Amino acid sequence: MELLFQQSDYETGKGVLPSQEIKDFIKVGRIRSPLEVTPSQIQPASIDLRLGPEALRVQASFLPGQSSTLLTKANSLLVNRVDLTHPDGALLEPNAVYIVPLTESLALPADVRGLANPKSTTGRLDIFTRLITESGEEFDRVPKGYSGELYVEVVSRTFPVRIRRGMTLNQLRFVRGNPAPAGDSRLRELAKENLRLVDEEEPGQADINRGWPITVDLLGNGSDAVAYKARRHTRPVELDKINYYDPAEFWEVIPRPASGYIILEPGGFYILASKRKVRVPPDHAAEMVPYDPAMGEFRVHYAGFFDPGFGYGAGGEIPGTRAVLEVRAYEMPILLEDDQLVGRLLYYKMAGPPERVYGTGIGSSYQQQGLALAKQFTRTPASQSAAPEPRAPPLVQTQLVS
Repeated sequence: MELLFQQSDYETGKGVLPSQEIKDFIKVGRIRSPLEVTPSQIQPASIDLRLGPEALRVQASFLPGQSSTLLTKANSLLVNRVDLTHPDGALLEPNAVYIVPLTESLALPADVRGLANPKSTTGRLDIFTRLITESGEEFDRVPKGYSGELYVEVVSRTFPVRIRRGMTLNQLRFVRGNPAPAGDSRLRELAKENLRLVDEEEPGQADINRGWPITVDLLGNGSDAVAYKARRHTRPVELDKINYYDPAEFWEVIPRPASGYIILEPGGFYILASKRKVRVPPDHAAEMVPYDPAMGEFRVHYAGFFDPGFGYGAGGEIPGTRAVLEVRAYEMPILLEDDQLVGRLLYYKMAGPPERVYGTGIGSSYQQQGLALAKQFTRTPASQSAAPEPRAPPLVQTQLVS
């Protein structure tokens, strides 16, 4: 069937598309939905994707590919169907695999592709999500010119969680052309122009190597607490309950180690903070990437996008924000030392300036944070001492080992 589109009122250049062009995609039918797309879904450089009315619990995850449609493959592995429209929502059991058709679908132009990542809160709750397209060959990647439905694979790795239709667990960023990240020489220029911090923690030029370095803080930045470790066998977390749960029920506080290091237990999930702050000027978007896939058997960061203005504001009024690191060790214990390099931030040019930048004015929960849990947990005195700075999000996805 031939697709008909309205006349576009707004088109930027090459790079990461800003919120105005995402809104234009909705208007002209490039982003489609049977339900109206709400303003809260539109971020400075991405759109939040909503869960549909049903989840399919399947026996196992599977690799995307062209051998069959996604739902055909999912139905062949079907355990049961889960109704997400029930007033009480639906409970997702830990480590069970669910495939959820999303409310939004796409009909992208031939020069635009998509990149997906979990939302910040999703990552901080250890909920693993991957976007899937029909006949796609990669998770979290939408090919140029894609036309079709979208699905998300959801696995809650630690907590049982309760979800409902219309909730947003992941987000989609659009890119026109094939822009490369800023090289080291450009990053050094940015460091002088826009990334400079008010304290002395800014890395020197020698530290900029294939991206902006991100290291881990185990000294506490003035707090006795340096990390949280998730407890197991807890009651469910209802994602729409904000500032509600006592952190002590779900998290163990790890104090500042006298040795300068901590040992991550296999299968453990940890929340830590970066030592250096992050700033993203409004004309750039950023993404966390692994430092070295051969470093060790652990993963850092589920939520990989940093929006324009993160830790920066509209005009540079924010002097940087620490990134929250979501860390999981796998098959063996891992020793993690203070100031250890765990990832690098890549900066990409925006195709045009966004109407509004990242911050509380657009409903962002984590603009100025230290060590901070997801927004479902209360800010107790203990957690406030662990996070002396105002709140902000867990940003980025970084996988150090595939």
